[in-house]
Amino acid sequence: MTFTLGICAGEASGDRLGAGLMQALKSHPELRDNIAFIGVGGPLMVAQGLEPLADYDLLSVHGFKEPLLRLPALLRLYRNLAETFSARQVDVFVGVDFNVFNFLLEAALRRRGMTTIHYVSPSVYAWRRGRTRKVARCADELLCLFPFEPAFYANLPLKTTFVGHPMASEINASEQAKALARESLLIESKATVMAILPGSRRSEVDLLLETGLLTAASVFQQLADDEQCFQVSIPCVTEAIRDQVAQRLATLPNLGFPVMLHLGDARQVLTACDLALVKSGTSTLEAMLLRRPMVVFYRLGFWTYRLVRALLKTPYVAVPNILAGRPLIPEFIQDAAQPERMAAALLDQWRRAKQEADFYREHESLHTQLRSGDLGGGADWGAAQRVMYWLTR
Repeated sequence: MTFTLGICAGEASGDRLGAGLMQALKSHPELRDNIAFIGVGGPLMVAQGLEPLADYDLLSVHGFKEPLLRLPALLRLYRNLAETFSARQVDVFVGVDFNVFNFLLEAALRRRGMTTIHYVSPSVYAWRRGRTRKVARCADELLCLFPFEPAFYANLPLKTTFVGHPMASEINASEQAKALARESLLIESKATVMAILPGSRRSEVDLLLETGLLTAASVFQQLADDEQCFQVSIPCVTEAIRDQVAQRLATLPNLGFPVMLHLGDARQVLTACDLALVKSGTSTLEAMLLRRPMVVFYRLGFWTYRLVRALLKTPYVAVPNILAGRPLIPEFIQDAAQPERMAAALLDQWRRAKQEADFYREHESLHTQLRSGDLGGGADWGAAQRVMYWLTR
């Protein structure tokens, strides 16, 4: 018997999670490769055998304005996916993050009698805690990445499982891994490398890239007497983003140091770097697990920021700070994201040996909870076990 899994992911972090889940399912002893995947995902999911039903880039939207502008196309995609999943008699649907779109799709499929799983809890600990009820209406089970998340769904008619975070077992923070990453990216082994992560969406790059480069220029000026071989590396998740960054670079005056653009996700660039300026999001967790000194920054449109600020329920936006319950790393949000201030904070982080011990403790905390759980085998395997439960019941 061949099972068919519907799956939908809308950004780079979801593509990684979806690909890990797919790989684990294909190797599951009860399946023996008797599983097919259809839906929407990025290059990693396609490499694992996803039959794509739509262009992955169509789902790359950000903030409040951009989804409204793309609303007609997104509604068409939602209807087409719902009809296709029903016609193809998908056994289980997994929505990977990308909450608004996937909640809408999950609700429609569940009304048609299909089992739905949502993979990655929305940030209910940070804002809009009423979304917990929406998750319960849309999904049969929620798979959580962090151990504190299931408590927010207590007393709701929803199965909630902490499966761990894949990065806790994937990421290698060794010096050997750093050397290999540099060799792969053609980076000089003795160079001082600053990574700038301005995001994976065009709108984020528009808002954050120049601020990031000016911060690097300030760092370079302060290091000029000590570090002669300084360079910046910027990961670009797609060729379109790489072209956008290159075009913006061409309009700026000479910065005095090389800027290298690397096609692909941020993991390898973070592994290769010495310090990082990171957009708020999943990459802050990657940088923490790699034990890289970092500063977190973010900007939104004027009105979008004020709306989000009014809804926010947590004092922190960076995942390491939320996990620790205290400010492990500096955050510079909106007007506070000034290049000189961020450069000073980043250099201070780089020079503080204590931070590595703090990051190590948080990394080990995720590892320990993952190993001591009753799922075992890492987060991808844990998520696959829960999907198998619904596929075979």
